[in-house]
Amino acid sequence: MANPGETGAPSRAPQVLARLNAPLARYGAYASVAGLLVIVAIVAFQVFGRYVLNSSPTWTENLALVLILYVTLIGAAVGVRDAGHIGMDSILVLVPEHVRRWAEMVIHVLVALFGIAMIWNGWILGMSVAPYKLANINLSEGYRYVPLVISGAMIILFSIEHLVALIEGTEVEPAWH
Repeated sequence: MANPGETGAPSRAPQVLARLNAPLARYGAYASVAGLLVIVAIVAFQVFGRYVLNSSPTWTENLALVLILYVTLIGAAVGVRDAGHIGMDSILVLVPEHVRRWAEMVIHVLVALFGIAMIWNGWILGMSVAPYKLANINLSEGYRYVPLVISGAMIILFSIEHLVALIEGTEVEPAWH
């Protein structure tokens, strides 16, 4: 059986997903880099306050910790789309093409299921701690779990794009092209 992308007009699904996911991944990477710069500024301010002003700001540590969650989880989702995560390519290049293709499909399905688990558990945990406030920044504890839900949704979208591309016999273009 030939790949659907080889037997006539290719499906529009990969194009639609690419038009949605490429900017989402690009802006997710931009947001992660911006968040990292904000973390650096916050930590620099904390060091300045502690050693120059002799009065360390109390809110800096908790805000930096919350931002780290956003930076890492959104960045990880972008890594799923652009294949920037650690893979098992060394093993898959040794197997025949049809086995490799099925193994990649299984991997993307498992990654999508992990994204679903991230959303589900992030939502439940976030809602369970939402009434409580983070110390020194008067922000709900639930905000710590928002990036888990966002990242899970992005991972699901990106995994679906990879699955459709495998079925269609096409490649997912990285967001940076």
